[in-house]
Amino acid sequence: MELFTDIDWKSLIIGAAITAAIIIVASHGYDWLYVFSAIGIIYVGYTAKNIKYGTILGAVAATPIVILAFQGTLGTFSGFFATETGIITSTILILLVGAFIGFVGAWGKRDRIKAKEEYEKKQKIGKNKNKNKKKNNN
Repeated sequence: MELFTDIDWKSLIIGAAITAAIIIVASHGYDWLYVFSAIGIIYVGYTAKNIKYGTILGAVAATPIVILAFQGTLGTFSGFFATETGIITSTILILLVGAFIGFVGAWGKRDRIKAKEEYEKKQKIGKNKNKNKKKNNN
């Protein structure tokens, strides 16, 4: 199946591990680190083949966050989120946020590739102009 060969498994595992590690460290009193846990999922999206894969792999890389949330690393659930519907809702929300972050990573890669192509195109145009000027002067 092409689906499994197109996935960069190394980056998926590393990105999910980075995300989980930062969340675990942040839960021990370094709350400001929670924001940086998105770095792992952005990395997964950035290394994806295209935007669709980046979005899907972002959601897959967010599964450690779901596990950590239900283990109590992110705090205890109360009110609506302590019910079965709340648990399903929080799972879906975490996966949707992971998918969005993966999308952002893949989108950033696509824009970077386009910018590189435009830069190279401009460099080639500049080189041709100099060659044409030299030919006309001789």
